[in-house]
Amino acid sequence: MVSPNLNRRLEQDKAPEINENTKRLFQVIYHESTKTSENSENIPRIKVSSLVSGLSFFYEKVRNAVDYDEEHLLRKNAIARILRRQILIEGVVKETDNFKISEHLLVELIRGSYLSNNSVPEAKIKEIALMLEKYIVLKNELSSNINAQLNLKIDLNRAKDLINQKTKLIHWLLSLAACEIEENLAPHQVKEVIVKNLFDLLSKNIKLPAGLLNQSDFEIQIYLSISRNFLKFDADMLSFVLFKYYNSYWTTLSSQETLTTTDLQKIKTIAQDFEKLKKIIYQQIKLPIARKIDKITRVYSLYVSILAETIETDPVHVYNELQKGGNDFVSRIRKICTQKYQKAKKRLWRVAIRSLIYIFLTKSIFVVLIEVPAIKFLNEPLNYLTLGINIAFPVFLLFIIVLLTRGPSKKNTTKIIQGIKEIVFVSEQEERQIIIHQTIRRNWFIDTLYNLIYVAAFLVSIYYIVLVLSKINFTWVSILIFLFFLALVSFFSVRTTAGVKELIVIDRRENIITFLLDLFYMPIILVGRWLSTNFSKINVFVFFFDFIIESPFKVLIEIADDWTKYVRERRENI
Repeated sequence: MVSPNLNRRLEQDKAPEINENTKRLFQVIYHESTKTSENSENIPRIKVSSLVSGLSFFYEKVRNAVDYDEEHLLRKNAIARILRRQILIEGVVKETDNFKISEHLLVELIRGSYLSNNSVPEAKIKEIALMLEKYIVLKNELSSNINAQLNLKIDLNRAKDLINQKTKLIHWLLSLAACEIEENLAPHQVKEVIVKNLFDLLSKNIKLPAGLLNQSDFEIQIYLSISRNFLKFDADMLSFVLFKYYNSYWTTLSSQETLTTTDLQKIKTIAQDFEKLKKIIYQQIKLPIARKIDKITRVYSLYVSILAETIETDPVHVYNELQKGGNDFVSRIRKICTQKYQKAKKRLWRVAIRSLIYIFLTKSIFVVLIEVPAIKFLNEPLNYLTLGINIAFPVFLLFIIVLLTRGPSKKNTTKIIQGIKEIVFVSEQEERQIIIHQTIRRNWFIDTLYNLIYVAAFLVSIYYIVLVLSKINFTWVSILIFLFFLALVSFFSVRTTAGVKELIVIDRRENIITFLLDLFYMPIILVGRWLSTNFSKINVFVFFFDFIIESPFKVLIEIADDWTKYVRERRENI
């Protein structure tokens, strides 16, 4: 007699079926891993002096230290900075030729080690130049439209508003140009496939309350959330995503040798409603529902990232493992998770050091220069203890926070494995409906009461901190500086530890300690975020580098590079 458990055992022995999206991911990763690079001997490439590159690289390191941002955004930020200098600053005294700008841009990126030396084809100069042409035409159209209004008889306040509007629009436009150039310099087919897979998965599973968003806006929010959480885009890059969405023909304008009459007319149409378009884009980026979608997307972004890294170890071998049942595949995922946890911990210390350098260069020196003169002006004795505490405190606080930051647990890895299985295997997939509820709307009395409790908790925290500082003879100036650093470093600690916390997919366990921290410490972090945002707008060090140091330094670099070429030519003629 046949055992009734035989069919069940056969089903267990049978390898689970891999879904089509995962198969497509395997294919593109295998294709990328077997793709051979073009023969460098047959293609002319941009090459710069290694000596001059060393100087530029050192400058870029110092410049990035005073303008803190994520590492993956540094090249895009450098592109935007170079474009602004060449078009807005140097463009005042010389004609802005898109081909020359493109050539200078790529050369500067290579000198600053944002691109590898002798690896970028010279044909890329023309490609970027065609891309820049449409932005320069659009910039000129915007300037022309606003200048026409300035020529009318208007009052002084209106003229100031128009000038500010013009400046902001052109800066935003050049940021969009930087995003398109960055996208061109770093194409990534694997990420494109992952984005499509994530979009298919999330748009099918996430459900919003009826009437909250129309279908097109819902799809926009899903795509923006993937861009934020998986691709790690900032506000400028998200703006470019939407700019392409609302102007679907934009990227094709640079596919021809030159802009046609039809292309110029399209650019004029964009220029007429550019301010309105910018407002629509900002509204989409700042929709409140985005935070709730981000919470879901962040988890799935981690799943697909680890899945891609697992496949990249050996696409053929991993696929065969899956065909046999997937046990070895699970072991690979565990290994990749362990490696990611270790890398995140190392990166945590590296980011912490960058944060401390940034705070020291842009805040500590500036504040100390205020504290000492202020104390002398008030005829109070200079207390070296309080001065030393204010200097050492940011380092100590951030060090303690980083030291106490715990990595993900084994339960976290188990949940990641289960999540990846749901993505990969047809049999593991469930018709999961992730319902996002609307934010609870409390009446004005309850809302005001909760805000008052939050403010009261913040004031209690500040009161006891001030009380302790007063006991060790802090003056009110020193106390203000201490509180300034407390808020600032508290906020930067959140940014610093974000890389580790992004790997955690299990819910945080709530206890009395976490409750008290949220009540008394979270308001300080929020104040730190406000200070960081507003102080970054008046970063005197960034102004000093961009407007005083950078332009003459780049001229000297050009002279040095030209001199090395001359010496090389003379040596070759001997």
